[in-house]
Amino acid sequence: MTTFQAPKGVPDYIPPTSASFAKVRETLLEAARLAGYGYVELPVFEDTALFARGVGESTDVVTKEMYTFTDRGDRSLTLRPEGTAGVMRAVIEHGLDRGQLPVKLAYAGQFFRAEQPQAGRYRQFHQVGIEAVGVDDPAVDAEAIAVADAGFRALGLTGYRLELTSLGDATCRPEYREKLQAFLAKLPLDEDTRRRAELNPLRVLDDKRPEVRELVADAPLMVDHLSDSARAHYDQVKGYLADLGVKFVENPRMVRGLDYYTKTCFEFVHDGLGAQSGIGGGGRYDGLMEQLGGQPLSGVGFGLGVDRALLACGVEGITPGDETRCDVYGVPLGEVAKSRLVGLSAPLRAAGVRFDLAYGGKGLKGAMKGADKSGAKFALVLGERDIEAGVAQLKDLATGEQRPVPLADVVPAVLEALAR
Repeated sequence: MTTFQAPKGVPDYIPPTSASFAKVRETLLEAARLAGYGYVELPVFEDTALFARGVGESTDVVTKEMYTFTDRGDRSLTLRPEGTAGVMRAVIEHGLDRGQLPVKLAYAGQFFRAEQPQAGRYRQFHQVGIEAVGVDDPAVDAEAIAVADAGFRALGLTGYRLELTSLGDATCRPEYREKLQAFLAKLPLDEDTRRRAELNPLRVLDDKRPEVRELVADAPLMVDHLSDSARAHYDQVKGYLADLGVKFVENPRMVRGLDYYTKTCFEFVHDGLGAQSGIGGGGRYDGLMEQLGGQPLSGVGFGLGVDRALLACGVEGITPGDETRCDVYGVPLGEVAKSRLVGLSAPLRAAGVRFDLAYGGKGLKGAMKGADKSGAKFALVLGERDIEAGVAQLKDLATGEQRPVPLADVVPAVLEALAR
């Protein structure tokens, strides 16, 4: 019989690690919620043209990494490789940009890219993201960056740095593009790279091959050719970050992997992760909404890697979530006791107590082993004599201390014991 395995590059998160994974995701989302971002649940697949137009046809994401398929209606659909284009589509489709601006949305979920799997780089990966759409205000850029920073700090992470730059805007980007293309035209680039330089020369600066990096070492940098307005925007972002107490280093060679970024561009880097050191990043995107058929409104946002943040926690010796399965483990001795504990499970769980019990008719020894493996703090032991006496035995699994509690008062007694 065939033994099935998860597809290559698609990680499973199973207990106890899954508790830490969930905690990372929830912590990053909570940082967004505290800044007034409402939650949006996006489709896992969209019209292929949305990503081709929104992400950029010169990007590796579109040209090499998308999972695209044709459905029964002969429509070309793609598993989402990133979140911003989908959020912008939802904003336009539901008219959210017709109300109070900025529209502030947060999302979380799986994303898909056909990459070569390695540690921290998966074909199905998880992100938490935010988008603030409709206001071109440097303070909003700084807020987005601060939200990401707050999320990482809430996890207890300290070994990362924030890298920042500006990619200019329509007032200076065209002139810089010409200078960069003129520089690249003199280099002995291969045909694919030369074609990429014609579509979006910034993509060449993002090339990871050592030989290309060496060729472009002296390339002109956008940050040195900013217009007065773009420079003012960048300076204000840095000023607001100082107000927020968010530390950063400037990286003028930073180029994000998506075409829609303008002005503010940032990345959080954790050197403890090796080659896949980026744990999140984002920036501002002027013109994206109009390009997707909406109003000419700007936006800013980020995508934070849940998988990589979890790996970073491991590097720093942090366990974000409670990896225990339950707080109290029921040990029934006999069918009548089992029935009583099953009945007690409902009010205990309703009171917020994580309660499990030994199923399958296990004896005392086997049931207590189950209690130890569950990570519970207490065992609730119930036998025939206990039932006759109207009590259950509440046992502290750390100290071995055991005391009777009235069956009628099990819930308050358990809550009191857990609160100590």
